[in-house]
This record gives sequence, C-alpha cells and structure tokens, in this order.
Amino acid sequence: MFGSLKKKLKESVQKLSKKTEEEIVIEESRKEEHKKISETKKEPKKLKPKPKPKKIESKPVEKPVYEVIEKVQEPEEVKEEPKKLSFRQKFTTKEFSENDVDKFFEELEVDMLQANVALEVVEALKEGLKKNLVGKQIKRGKTEEIISDAFEKSLFEILDQGSFDLESKIKGHLKVIFLGFNGSGKTTTIAKVANYLQKKGHKPVFAAGDTFRAASIEQLEHHGDKLGIKVIKHKYGSDSAAVFFDAVKYAESNGCDVILGDTAGRTHANKNLMAELEKIVRVNKPDLKILVIDSLTGNDAIGQAQEYDKLVGIDAVVMTKTDVNQKGGSILSVCYAIKKPILFLGVGQGYDDIKRFDPKEFAKELLK
Repeated sequence: MFGSLKKKLKESVQKLSKKTEEEIVIEESRKEEHKKISETKKEPKKLKPKPKPKKIESKPVEKPVYEVIEKVQEPEEVKEEPKKLSFRQKFTTKEFSENDVDKFFEELEVDMLQANVALEVVEALKEGLKKNLVGKQIKRGKTEEIISDAFEKSLFEILDQGSFDLESKIKGHLKVIFLGFNGSGKTTTIAKVANYLQKKGHKPVFAAGDTFRAASIEQLEHHGDKLGIKVIKHKYGSDSAAVFFDAVKYAESNGCDVILGDTAGRTHANKNLMAELEKIVRVNKPDLKILVIDSLTGNDAIGQAQEYDKLVGIDAVVMTKTDVNQKGGSILSVCYAIKKPILFLGVGQGYDDIKRFDPKEFAKELLK
C-alpha cells in the first residue's frame, strides 16, 4: 500500500539526514583546525627574571669578617595547563534553518506531486516542517530520528481532522447515506460497513436509493442476501428520496438501528443529478453523509470532495482501493481540502477488508 510514496518520503528523509551529518562533520573539522592554528600562534610563556642579589654593606667589627652570601631563590616551575578535549570528542550540533527545509522540498516536491499530493498540501507540509524543525539543535548521530519525527508530526497535522467513531453516533435510528462518483465503490463499501456494524451487535437495513444505474438494486440485494440484511427497494427510475423514507419506516418497525442508503454515482459537474442528491438530503435529513472516493482517482478527488461538501455538507470520507494504490497522495489532499475525517480505508474485496483510519498510524506508516 502506497509503496511509491513511502519510498520517496523515506529516501528524502535519509538524504537530508546524510547531508546534515556531513555538514556537522565538516563543521567539526573546521573548528578543530581553527583551534590548532590558534594554539600555534600563541607566544611561549615568559619566565620571571632572576632577582638581583642584595648589596651587603660591611661594618667594622672586632670579630673576623665572614663573607655573607645571600641565597638567590630559584624561579618557580611553570606548570602546563591540562589539554582540553578536541571538538571531535564532543557532540557538535546543527541548527536547522528555513533554507534547509526549502532545499529539502526542492526535490521532494516533484515526487509528491507525482504521487497525487496536491501542490497546496505540499506547501502546507513545508510550512509544518519549518514549524516543527527550524531552530532545533540536532546532534550528530540523531539527525534521521529528529527529521523523521518532525516530518511525521507535519503529516499528522494534515491528516488529523478530528476523531470519528461511527458506533458512538448510533442512538435510536442512525440514518446514513453514501455518496460518490460512478465506480468509486459505494455499494461494496455499504456492504463492508454493514458487516462491520453487525459484528459490533448492530442491526442495519439497506435502502436501494440508486434507481438509475442498471443492476444496482440487484447488486445491493446480493450483498443483503449474503449478510442477512433486508433491502428496501422501489422500481428503477423511481424517486430515491421515497426509498430512503420507506427504509426509515421499516427500521422503526423492525428494530433496526442503522439505515445505510445507497445513491446513484454522479459527477459533481452534472447539475440535474446533484439537484436530486440535494433533494434526498433535504427530505430525509440523514444523520451522516459519507463520501466514498476511489483513492486511485488522483488529484480529481479534491474537486469531487469540495463540490460534494459544498452542496450537501460531507461528514466523513471512505477511501477505497487503497490496497492497490502505490501513490496514496489523494488521502492527504482530500483531508486538507475539506477538513473532514476519513472514516475507513477499503483494503480489498472481502466484507472484512475495511480498516478504520488512524491518522497517527498512517503518518507513521508513510515513513517506515
């Protein structure tokens, strides 16, 4: 999962770490050489001059005169100061500057754009890294650890759009509708979420609100039969809002605590279909509106997310097909674009192939 993006990020962090280590070593060598030169220029310490002997005046005495010789005191021995440790024997540190971060992103920016990370997200990551790294004193031997931690924190700040616990929202009858483009994987995602909730002790019901696409109702019924879940349906071409209304009535009468509604896949540029979606939301007042996005879509995912959010107000996102996505940048881009939490990641075709999204774990995983 996201092998290409992870490889580029890891390589970039290692490259910056190696460069920083080299700069520290060069600075150590430069300082040590400067110290040696300074020491050779110092003049030798001068010895104190010998004091002149005192002049002795002779006095006339009756006794024999003895020659008085004053002992001249020898100069004290000059003790050498103990040698100080060289700069190589100490840990030298480097303080990161904004210029260091800018240079780091000169190469990384292209790689991130190729991995479907939007330009505004790259800029946000750059500013985040400056905030988390500039001014820090980095010790030799600790560069990769410190740079990785700072970059991980910057990624987390992009991905962390608040916690989202689906189960905590189930009080009475939770009405959930799933929205998205054609082929994004809405119907399969609904089945996976239903299976997830069943294992938690909940009783869901399906609303076959996609009355437009051929075989969409049969596809949802197929999942319903396998999972033992009732599907509320109308004829093709009927009003989707009415299907949801009937599904809510069924849930209230049959002890179902979650209504999971399918909708027709539609492009955000199709005004008629988007108007229909707006009607579904206005009439049924769902508790949650979950946008399903194909993670392979690339930067088009930003436009989808922004338009859907603008029209009906998105509560959370599910990213599908992440198991076959080598790039993964669309996850960062969507989080940043609409500031809404990612609820699940689709990681396969089976009912159990859905994973709760943890922004902290995801940020850490990208740098492994």
